[in-house]
Amino acid sequence: MRLQLFDLHCDSIVNYRNEGADFLCEKTQFSLRELAEFSRMCQTMAVFIPDDIRGEAALLYFKAHKEYLDRLLRRQRKLAECARSAADVERITAEGKCAVLLSVESGAALAGRLENVDYLADCGVKMMTLVWNGVNELASGHNTDQGFTKFGREAVERMEECGIIVDVSHLNDRGFRELCEFAERPFIATHSNLRSVCGHVRNLTEEQFREIVRRGGLVGVNLYEYFLADDHHGDPDSLYRHVSRMLELGGEDVIACGSDFDGADIDPALDTPAKFASFADYLLAKNVSQAMIDKIFFDNALEFFRRNG
Repeated sequence: MRLQLFDLHCDSIVNYRNEGADFLCEKTQFSLRELAEFSRMCQTMAVFIPDDIRGEAALLYFKAHKEYLDRLLRRQRKLAECARSAADVERITAEGKCAVLLSVESGAALAGRLENVDYLADCGVKMMTLVWNGVNELASGHNTDQGFTKFGREAVERMEECGIIVDVSHLNDRGFRELCEFAERPFIATHSNLRSVCGHVRNLTEEQFREIVRRGGLVGVNLYEYFLADDHHGDPDSLYRHVSRMLELGGEDVIACGSDFDGADIDPALDTPAKFASFADYLLAKNVSQAMIDKIFFDNALEFFRRNG
């Protein structure tokens, strides 16, 4: 059986630009060298804004990586194509290509200006992780304890109007609570696990996970070893423990994939798209149904964007 993967987060475009590489790069965790093994593949490419880049420099950083991605998509159009909707994803994957979604990791890319939400939407950005580890103009990451700024609340409201999905991965607990008070549309955690299974503060509490379930969002399981297991042994068994508990918490329509390729240390058993997608065999051996596996690896994310794209 051919593989399938709808991945909500990787940092590979930053690595590609640093290396002067493309979708067939041999030095990155994510590449399209395995594309022929897939029946359908959709990969979200996140432009990650480091915490030491702020203001206009952050916006220029986004633009440079967006332009690099555009060049790759033109050069390798037989391999990949940009998608802006669920219908695009279905069409592109039916043609045997990888559908590429664009996202941003850290609202610092807005450079503190509300009109840049519209600019990102016009660029095709479908999701934005509000913060990274520290504080930016919107809110605070998991290494800090501040909440939302006035601008952050305005930015979320504008994102909802423009169709950019709010991503709460990295957001601290105070920020999550505050977001729940004013967010009107479903939000997601593109690359987060459960704190009850692995105690890292970067992971979601079970209450937070249930809230995302209640709102009809998504949670993409993250492959980073430090977020999978307290002993940092992030193998398929530790990944299964997160998936199993998420299912117990009512996550049947919410669990998705959020690899964090090229942004994390990942166990060699999971560190390429084909290896991640082959985790389906592990789930089958644990008596997870094929229908549920289809949801986790593709259909939950596709249906979310069909409803909210």
